[in-house]
Amino acid sequence: MQFTHNTLPEAIRLQSVAALNKHLAAAIDLQAQLKQAHWNVRGPGFMAIHELFDTVATAVALAADHIAERTGGLGGTAFGTVQVAAERSYLVPYPLGVADVAEHVFAVSASLAAFSQAIREASATSTTTGDADTADLLTEISRGIDQQLWFVESHAAPRAKPASVSSAA
Repeated sequence: MQFTHNTLPEAIRLQSVAALNKHLAAAIDLQAQLKQAHWNVRGPGFMAIHELFDTVATAVALAADHIAERTGGLGGTAFGTVQVAAERSYLVPYPLGVADVAEHVFAVSASLAAFSQAIREASATSTTTGDADTADLLTEISRGIDQQLWFVESHAAPRAKPASVSSAA
């Protein structure tokens, strides 16, 4: 840990730095998955999806930047190389050889959802361990990723509601 005047106890900062680095690896992986989809998507609606994936990749890159900067602000070192991300990401590897819009939308949606869920869980843990600022940052990131997920899933064909979902408004 680097010296900092940050008043959080070092034990809490160490826990937060470890959690942040875990999610930094996944964010870097997620951004690369989005670029993979962006470069390789084909089919009807190509331009809209191609541009959307690039926009979402930019949003994920910003989230990674915020995660890395919070890590540094706590006195930690952000482990943000591609090699570290490949080794430590918890996301399912992106399928290669995919071209179809629907397949890319499905794969990207699954990765966005998994990342957002893990970020929400880390936010709750950060609250429990006493780092409200990291929890707040992670909540903001999950909210943003959920919005990006909505944008991507809006390009999927509508499916019928499961029977357990109420139709009352």
